[in-house]
Amino acid sequence: MSKFDNIEIDKINAIKLHIEDNSKQMDDIVDDIIKVYVKDLDEYVSHIDDRLCQKDNPPTDQELETFCLNLSSLIYFAGGMCEQLGLRSSIATAVYKEMYNTSRNSLEKGTIDDKNTLAELAAQQEQLVDIAYKTAYTIVKSKGDKAQELLSSCKKAISRRMQEQQLTNMMGGA
Repeated sequence: MSKFDNIEIDKINAIKLHIEDNSKQMDDIVDDIIKVYVKDLDEYVSHIDDRLCQKDNPPTDQELETFCLNLSSLIYFAGGMCEQLGLRSSIATAVYKEMYNTSRNSLEKGTIDDKNTLAELAAQQEQLVDIAYKTAYTIVKSKGDKAQELLSSCKKAISRRMQEQQLTNMMGGA
């Protein structure tokens, strides 16, 4: 007999649905947090992506240079925003710990495990906010890192075009 023989598919599906519903709510909270921090970067990267998807009309050298300049500026500001978000994440952690400790210390009776469990329940909302800010920080940092990679790719494309132009000039001048 397998440990999976007694699985209740309906119960598992209900649990999955519950997780998806809660995840959607957390996704919305995280999205609300990060949109303030990376809205401009997201919009510009989307613009670049739209432009790069025009396979029959590749970006001009001037457009690539503009991408580099604008991305550099947006990455700079996103880095500062990431630090601000990191601070908020640290504060969210402190608020969660404070609520947990206050709740735990207010309990006079019960075992250590009971007190820990009740304190965790009392601080559950603060823990979710803490998780949301940690996740938002990770996403903003990742977006900055990926934008940096896009910037590097644009620079490589410019460099490659310059080398091709030099080669063409040398071949034409020979």
